Amino acid sequence: MKKILIVIIVVLTSNIVSAQFVKEKSINAIIGYGISVPYNSMNDVADRGLLLQGELVLKVRSWFELRPYAGLILTSSNGKDLNNKPTDEKAESKAFLLGGKARLRAPIPWVAPYLELGIGTSIGKFETLTLLDNIDKGGMIFHLPIAFGLELGKNNNVDLGFSYYYQPSVEQYVGAIALGFTIPLKK
Repeated sequence: MKKILIVIIVVLTSNIVSAQFVKEKSINAIIGYGISVPYNSMNDVADRGLLLQGELVLKVRSWFELRPYAGLILTSSNGKDLNNKPTDEKAESKAFLLGGKARLRAPIPWVAPYLELGIGTSIGKFETLTLLDNIDKGGMIFHLPIAFGLELGKNNNVDLGFSYYYQPSVEQYVGAIALGFTIPLKK
């Protein structure tokens, strides 16, 4: 728990520090079609919802960026699996996401592929119900974000990708197919 709090403090104060290694700053606003999936499902269960997220983009090099983020994931079960069959299994998340990621990207105009890795925390309510798991938990848990996709446009200011947040303590992951727009900040 102490390690998670230290990470949160570092991420929140990172935008206060004006280091010389940061070349450009911008804000990335993301909206996506969210899902939550249990690790141990016997059926094809993926509960649906919404992901909203904001990131402070700190460009260190043309190919490397640091991205502290804050977001919201809301997913709920409709009692059916992906094949539209009734199921008792579910993986629901209603949580605030907070953390930091590093993005490696190909510095190519118009279409630039990227990969992100990081660490963060989810604060909210989580429910995972499968044949093997019966978890109903609230509070703060850690997550591991991973994302991949494409930055589009002449200045790579449109982002189309897949974002996932692995939450091992509640035996599920949440994610989204997401669309983001980057807005440069003036110096």
